Amino acid sequence: MKILVVHGPNLNLLGEREPEKYGKRTLEDINAAIKKLAGELGTEVECFQSNCEGELVTKIQEVKQDFDGILINPAAYTHTSVAIRDAILAVTKPCVEVHLSNLYTREEFRHHSYIAPVSVGQISGFGLDSYLLGLKALVNHLKS
Repeated sequence: MKILVVHGPNLNLLGEREPEKYGKRTLEDINAAIKKLAGELGTEVECFQSNCEGELVTKIQEVKQDFDGILINPAAYTHTSVAIRDAILAVTKPCVEVHLSNLYTREEFRHHSYIAPVSVGQISGFGLDSYLLGLKALVNHLKS
């Protein structure tokens, strides 16, 4: 089983950007924890981050041939990207949406996700654990 982990814009700044909201872990720390858990679950993961919407769409399109599912933190594109939503729909593979912070305790515009309706589920507000819970949930979904 192989899962694509997609990190959206500004997540490359984790550890230095608003640590009170996003924590002190870097993206490298998060990817290491994801890869460790994936190994324990007998799953392979590939992690990808971009600040560019088109690059994210192109990478998601690769899922159709190379991956069994998607674990995605679309970051700010959660609330704006019909293109990412449509790419997820087009590849017809299960997707789990994750967020470090709780979207629903933040600004009103962050309460809407274009990605949630095309995902198996959404996990937010648990920091690094959002990714780990999302990975476990996606693996369980793929096995069932």
